Amino acid sequence: MALLVVGLSASLSACFPVMVGSAVMGGLVATDRRTSGAQLEDEGIELRAASRIRDQLGDRVHVNVNSYNRRVLVTGEVPNVQDKLLVEQIVTRVDNVQSVVNELAELGNATLTQRSSDALVTGRVKAALVDAKDLYANAFKVVTERGTTYLMGRVTQREASRATEIARSTTGVQKVVRVLEFITEDELRSLLPQPAPAAKAAPQK
Repeated sequence: MALLVVGLSASLSACFPVMVGSAVMGGLVATDRRTSGAQLEDEGIELRAASRIRDQLGDRVHVNVNSYNRRVLVTGEVPNVQDKLLVEQIVTRVDNVQSVVNELAELGNATLTQRSSDALVTGRVKAALVDAKDLYANAFKVVTERGTTYLMGRVTQREASRATEIARSTTGVQKVVRVLEFITEDELRSLLPQPAPAAKAAPQK
């Protein structure tokens, strides 16, 4: 069975109090390891959760919501532990949510400069994953918050170790946290596109 792992790194921050992580849609659906239904559900979870958090907590919190295969990572800043628990309760009650990883910090809201820096780090990690010829970069969702980079996705142990190594060596990454669902190498092979059968040679006359 797939195992949800929370290991040791962030959220793509922006200049709004509540941000929604973008689900991988469109042309990437074919290479995403989630079903198309799960991808749509993840997008819906992010939108509904962000809206409810904004309605109940307003601008006093800065919360990022990222969902991958119905497992939700919440990052950002809240003023106190009560709000931290409230955010988790709000997200847990959203339809289709299977589990919540609460990485909120009890701090003042991050500045625009801090959020821009996190966005830059996320971009560097994504680029490094794309450059790695032994990984499928689209299998990972990358989030950065206050220098901590979070890796989400459905991957093998080998892929997780390699991606963690890459993220840790990326400029600006202070820590890596893995929020991953593990699959076996056999499961990975079954998810990859199968090569078209070779055409039969025409008989010689």
